[in-house]
Amino acid sequence: MPPLTRRSFLGTSAAGLVLARHASVADVIAVENPNAGDRPVQDGGLSIVNPRARVPVSFIIDDSTCLVNLAHYAMPQFADAWPNRQDYQKPWWTWPREIPDSFVRKFGEWCAERNIKGKYSIVPQPACVGWVDRELPGWSSRQLNDSVKLVQELMMPNWDIHPEMATHTRVIDTKTGRPYANKGPQWMENWQWTDGKSVDQLADYLSYSLRILKEAGLPCEGITTPGGFAGKVVPELAKATMQSVTDVFNAKIPHYFKFLYTDDRSVVPQVQFASGLNTADPRCVVSVVGCTGDWFGGWDGTEPGHPDQFISEDLNHGRMVDVIERQEPAVMVCHWPGIYYNGQEHGFNVFKSVVDRLHRKYDHLYWMKLSEIARYWAAKELTTVKKVVGGFEFSAPYECPEFTVRMESPGQSRVACLVNGERSKLQPVSRLLNLMPGTYFQQAQQVTACFALQKGTSVLELS
Repeated sequence: MPPLTRRSFLGTSAAGLVLARHASVADVIAVENPNAGDRPVQDGGLSIVNPRARVPVSFIIDDSTCLVNLAHYAMPQFADAWPNRQDYQKPWWTWPREIPDSFVRKFGEWCAERNIKGKYSIVPQPACVGWVDRELPGWSSRQLNDSVKLVQELMMPNWDIHPEMATHTRVIDTKTGRPYANKGPQWMENWQWTDGKSVDQLADYLSYSLRILKEAGLPCEGITTPGGFAGKVVPELAKATMQSVTDVFNAKIPHYFKFLYTDDRSVVPQVQFASGLNTADPRCVVSVVGCTGDWFGGWDGTEPGHPDQFISEDLNHGRMVDVIERQEPAVMVCHWPGIYYNGQEHGFNVFKSVVDRLHRKYDHLYWMKLSEIARYWAAKELTTVKKVVGGFEFSAPYECPEFTVRMESPGQSRVACLVNGERSKLQPVSRLLNLMPGTYFQQAQQVTACFALQKGTSVLELS
């Protein structure tokens, strides 16, 4: 997205919760997250920690799609909307029109070898060039089909797919599939069109975008906003995301990416508009927050970045270091044209250096997709925790495969999980880094346990 949007850091902080033992969880969340919705009671004798007691990391890729170099096609449309802005007067006609699948494969295979995960946008109707579920004029049907198949087979196992609205440029009339004839910022997705829009109006637009990806065989659990899309109607955007992603894909925990913060604000995900926690149909939506700017190659592939902004060569400084040391999810943000960098791959090389430095410094990072982060935080904040004789009882609206908790134990403990009358013993591990589902680690009088939290009621027993 263009620089004026994410870098303006629209919206409210996703500040983390620091809860006193006797504080009301609901009261604290209401201050930090006014759109939180319902919250359960959680006994203060147990704390829910990061999955597997590690720090989640992730990589958000914006402005990506099949074949189309969005920067090449978007720049003249942005210049048309803002004719006096010098940053849109760049020589877009000299840039390649395509980011080839050979680069997608090169990038995707490199990441797969390292189990790197994140979010990869597929703009459904990129810059009005065509439709990823139908045709992209300038490319053959076979080229488009092969490109979609590459995303399905190589990217989808480790990357969430998001629409970045319909075009990332001109606003589409969802009744006709054509851009409105009107010109100017009021008719661009990145800027003013969403001002004053209702939940239903936004949901209609999101659903239009999601349905194109569904027809292309690209399932989604979340959406990404292009630039300032819905910046003045954020609560409506959250509700519209929940409504549209649930309707089109039946997602249980919809999520969205809109905000990133590079200052001192927390980047903990915000679980919003939670309801029906004790019913068969719980609802919520999660705002996953980025923690970096695009310091790789810029949104258009003309702004060279440097790994030192993420983590310094001596491994002691940088934005990622700051966030990881706070034990918050460290989610980097980039734009696909900047990773490709007009064929020079400058942004990709910066990313390689950042990954190398992170793994040289830390051994407790955990790469996760945005949907996995969203599920974990939904379970973390929306599960009722009650102290019972011999352990703790959980009433969970959502399953969570790597639910991790920490509690005090006066002596050497044995830990078991009781679900539907069936008891399964957790196995002890010799160090915290070995923690996996079905295991626990004890150090002194503190037990950290990781288990597959089931929807409904379960009990963690200590003996």
